[in-house]
Amino acid sequence: MKSASLAAAYELLTEAGFSGVSFDEVSRRSGVAKTTIYRYWPTRSALLFDAVMQFAPRLPTPSTGNLEADLTTLTLALAQRLQTGRWSSALPSIIDAAERDEEVADLQSRTHAGMISGFTTIAARAQERGELDASFDVAELTANIAGPLFYRRWFARQDIDEAFVRRVVERALHTP
Repeated sequence: MKSASLAAAYELLTEAGFSGVSFDEVSRRSGVAKTTIYRYWPTRSALLFDAVMQFAPRLPTPSTGNLEADLTTLTLALAQRLQTGRWSSALPSIIDAAERDEEVADLQSRTHAGMISGFTTIAARAQERGELDASFDVAELTANIAGPLFYRRWFARQDIDEAFVRRVVERALHTP
């Protein structure tokens, strides 16, 4: 019952965005009684967080021993997911809802933390190897890499090809 409810919630989220998910619709699609769904998840945000944590694709964190190679591999995987993954079509609706709802903002924040964890891991490894100074701002590096990809995906609506990804990573690493 739990897995059917989570699967239905995730499907709805990726098909219709945040506003397209309701307990009624999850119940209808999953065949699970609404009272049962409420027993496990008292709020829509709680249900969606669990659905996202179970079904949203995780990016593998590469470990080549080279900072630029690791970042490029991770960023290429992110670019692929942004262009082809169902999850990327739902993300703007979650960000939008987070502007008005504190519980959704928490969902978005926790989801974001999982999404960027690979960048943090790669930077920590690079710091251990001496490729990055211990005071290096990983959040800024992540923004300098992810920002252009998000811009291209949702605002410019342009392809995110390998050459673009490589230029973004190179600029992020070599910008003073």
